[in-house]
Amino acid sequence: MIRISDVREWRTHDVVDAGSHKIGVLEAVYVDTSTDEPAMATVEVGLPTRHRLVFVPLNGAIVGPGYLKVGYDKSVVKKCPAIGTDDVLLAEDEAAIFAHYGLSYQPGASGERQLARR
Repeated sequence: MIRISDVREWRTHDVVDAGSHKIGVLEAVYVDTSTDEPAMATVEVGLPTRHRLVFVPLNGAIVGPGYLKVGYDKSVVKKCPAIGTDDVLLAEDEAAIFAHYGLSYQPGASGERQLARR
């Protein structure tokens, strides 16, 4: 399992897919609010003048020398719902990210968010 303290050290390093194709650069880590364990990362992608942040699950991610390898193909990650580099993830947009990856979405009993940026 990847610990949050380990992933923070890799901020600004490359994020690659299973085939070692570069997806983008690690921007931030989001934890599952029920467990406080790393759940998703934001990856900065796009052209130099039009960057955006896409989300990718960290289940099965591997930390290597200078990179974070995720278990999703580059094309799948780049099609994920995105936010601007200066934007925040809205609570009502979380479910679409989980749906994109075929993951179940479980907000808290009172509607609390499932993801929190660390």
